[in-house]
Amino acid sequence: MTTAPRDASPSHARRNPDAPSDALRWSPQLWGALIVLCAALFLDALDVSMVGVALPSIGSDLKLSTSALQWVVSGYVLGYGGLLLLGGRAADLLGRRRVFLIALAVFAAASLLGGVVDDGGLLIGARFLKGASAAFTAPAALSIITTTFPEGPARNKALSIFTTCGASGYSLGLVLSGLLTSVGWRWTFLMPVPVALIALVFAVKLLPRHSHEQQGGGYDVAGAITGTASLLLLVYTVTEAQGAGWASLRTLGSLLVVLVLGAAFLLIEQRTAHPLVRLGIFRNGSVARANLAAFTLMGSYAGFQFIVALYLQRVLHWSALEMGFALLPAGALVALSATRMGAIVDRYGTGKLLPLGSLAMVIGYALFLRLGTHSTFLALVLPSMVLLGLGFALFYPSANIAATNGVADEEQGLASGLVNTAMQIGNALVLAVTTAVLTAGSHGGTSATAQLDGYRPGLALVTGVALVALVVTVTGALLDRRRAGAALTVPDYDYGRLGAEAALEEKV
Repeated sequence: MTTAPRDASPSHARRNPDAPSDALRWSPQLWGALIVLCAALFLDALDVSMVGVALPSIGSDLKLSTSALQWVVSGYVLGYGGLLLLGGRAADLLGRRRVFLIALAVFAAASLLGGVVDDGGLLIGARFLKGASAAFTAPAALSIITTTFPEGPARNKALSIFTTCGASGYSLGLVLSGLLTSVGWRWTFLMPVPVALIALVFAVKLLPRHSHEQQGGGYDVAGAITGTASLLLLVYTVTEAQGAGWASLRTLGSLLVVLVLGAAFLLIEQRTAHPLVRLGIFRNGSVARANLAAFTLMGSYAGFQFIVALYLQRVLHWSALEMGFALLPAGALVALSATRMGAIVDRYGTGKLLPLGSLAMVIGYALFLRLGTHSTFLALVLPSMVLLGLGFALFYPSANIAATNGVADEEQGLASGLVNTAMQIGNALVLAVTTAVLTAGSHGGTSATAQLDGYRPGLALVTGVALVALVVTVTGALLDRRRAGAALTVPDYDYGRLGAEAALEEKV
């Protein structure tokens, strides 16, 4: 079992490294530190989805087209996903507390900027800056937790609370956006400012000053440049391909550059003494599967949110407030599950919860394919929202636990950065493809029928992407259960326990 170093937690929570993980004393200060970290992740996740309901109002006020509106969402996701690996590595090398505090301050400033600008380009720029700051707060916060709480029940409990707060941010973003947009769309950008500042003040007081960080490590500058550039260019290329044409010289040339940069990154990581991403980490089957599942399922959710926001307001003509309340069941289910997910993970294992969560979301998307020009809340929206809330509550914490269990303390920032990168790049890529499908399906028409012709193929795409996550999680569970049964060492399949054994075998 991996245990956190003695200086990884505040003095009030220090423990004997050989003590069982459930012996950790959950003092008020330790709870306070966890709440601060949860607040930051909640804001990070909230910003991915909170502009959803506000998009029509933003487009009308700033005269932005549908493709330009996508960039209001993608600008944040691009900065978030493109820089997460660098953010995770920076947390390991520069100190998690220091990186977290600086990035949270930048997040608050960028939120304020986004709420006062009157130009679409500046708004997208502010969103990118917010995403970039979140790329540093998220892995720093997650690695503070995983190096403070020892692997086992204590860490599962902390991670379940932490990641469920993130899932609540994703799912409640549209709800809060509806409430705030009814007052004015700018409030969707301004609301995070005071919350971030309050969290920053308490973070200075509560976060441990001596959280574990890697000593003697170097900086993989070449890997950081090629890796980040390849991710940024990939998302940009896919996003712009619908306008330039998928077979255009510009699109094909950009994809070729992406391949060259990606190949250079892999070559650098294999040869450098201090890689940004130690590629051997993917030999841990738990880490590899969790990242692939997170990429596909979170991407499908981003595409679904975009479709729902446009459909409910443009076809059914619901107000922003009505839409917010309609989506409340999903967010409420995720939020209410926060205190119970740790016990559920301990009892059933992430290997069972990941497929169940994926299945619930696939069914939720499929049910929404029944959308029409006169659909009702009870018949169409409510069943999908309940299933999506249940699926998110089961999947999101389990994916984060599976992606970090069995990973050494000095690589927790890397592991957390990887899974968050998978989620955000999935968000950006699937959203870009979904938008292209919507535009092609509607043929530029603005009538309700024309828009539905675009929404249905888009929903079919979203459902298909989620099916990939279901196949990945079910296949992984079956393979590892068979392996565990053959070894007669693990009575019940669990990604974390198997991941710890795999990490010992593949450690370089």
